[in-house]
Amino acid sequence: MTDKTDGCVLIVDDNPAVIRSMHLFLKHEFTILITETDPEQIPSRMKTTKPDVILLDMNFTAGESSGKEGLKWLKRILSADPDVSVVFITAYGGIDLAVTAIREGALDFILKPWDNHKLLSTIQTALSLRKSKMRIRDLSMKQSALVSDIDREFQYMAGRSAPMQKVSNAIRKVARTDANVLVTGENGTGKELVARAIHRNSARAAEIFLSIDLSTLSESLFESELFGHVKGAFTDARDDRTGKFLAASGGTLFLDEIGNLSLPLQAKLLTVIQNREIVPVGSNIPIPIDIRLLCATNRNLEQMLSHDLFREDLYFRINTIQIEVPPLRERGEDLIDLAMHFLQGFTQKYNKPLLQFTSAAIDALRMYDWPGNVRELRHTVEKAVILSESDILDVELLNLRQKDDFIPELSEHPTMEEYEKEIIARILRKHRGNISHTAGELNIGRQTLYRKIQKYGL
Repeated sequence: MTDKTDGCVLIVDDNPAVIRSMHLFLKHEFTILITETDPEQIPSRMKTTKPDVILLDMNFTAGESSGKEGLKWLKRILSADPDVSVVFITAYGGIDLAVTAIREGALDFILKPWDNHKLLSTIQTALSLRKSKMRIRDLSMKQSALVSDIDREFQYMAGRSAPMQKVSNAIRKVARTDANVLVTGENGTGKELVARAIHRNSARAAEIFLSIDLSTLSESLFESELFGHVKGAFTDARDDRTGKFLAASGGTLFLDEIGNLSLPLQAKLLTVIQNREIVPVGSNIPIPIDIRLLCATNRNLEQMLSHDLFREDLYFRINTIQIEVPPLRERGEDLIDLAMHFLQGFTQKYNKPLLQFTSAAIDALRMYDWPGNVRELRHTVEKAVILSESDILDVELLNLRQKDDFIPELSEHPTMEEYEKEIIARILRKHRGNISHTAGELNIGRQTLYRKIQKYGL
């Protein structure tokens, strides 16, 4: 005896002879076989047994041959479970009725008396389709969960400061369009976060957001990675490969570090953007693409233009709208908002819910110039949370690097202001940016010290 196929089959027919005959033939073929003569029991059967395939009679009333009863139950079944496979069985068949049944969502149509081989083959096909739908649904749910997790990581963007309000307004305006956007700013400022915010608020939000760091692609792999290749295109091309442009079609493609591309690669990229189609390596057949293009760089592309290091035509293609992301040092209290956000996240991640910054630590965060911007802040807070052994996160745990130019050089004949600036800088250095301790040693108030720090640019 062959092993049974894993699946649940429900047979619904008001004729007991049909039920007995099908049960006798199919009971050794499937792990679960359920029979039912009353169609009113279909909803409860579906709740308790979760059938994969339903064999459904089209007529349950004596003398009825229109198939309307079966079509009515088909709608109710698919409303309860859109992925279940329904196969109609009836003694009264015709092309018109078969077409109507399939158009309404049935998978197939079997006439009585049936051929056993065809019946089994039809049920197995229906079961395979059901399992495929379930796999697709599972993959879709996993993908949605993965995208949701990624989006959560990139969603928070503190923006109380005027520079970030300007960025937020630009995102809101440009997201509604399909315009190409160039996001600029120093390393670690959150350029990908801006790109994801544009995608999330666009008409393509339900589609894929694909991010590529161009600085990691070698010249030899550039075309294969971005445009794909066909089997045999080069030595290691053992199978066809879909490039990133085609994979992102319908959604948003984010090209990070575009300023790192060589001129030959810039020319290849320009051709694709202009023609809106790609040609895989080893093929001569162009494939249309539909993408929203977002690019980012920390380099000064205008300066590169003047030195012939970046193509002017490519620059204008990618730069319909430009959004400049400000460095963290220019964002005021956004810095503390971000630090608090990261602290909350990492205290949950590392199970240290009571951990809090001291006022001295907050002062040190404000005083530091953050050359690595938001990325450095995030890393600093995470490291401090990991190393903490109490509920207090103080200055020492932050381990902030000292600025090389923290103490200015005095002129040969310093003025009183120059002398005051040097003293404040020296004591700040001594107390590693702690405002309270510095103010205490100088015997001045914290607000007075803040004003002097701002005045002298410390």
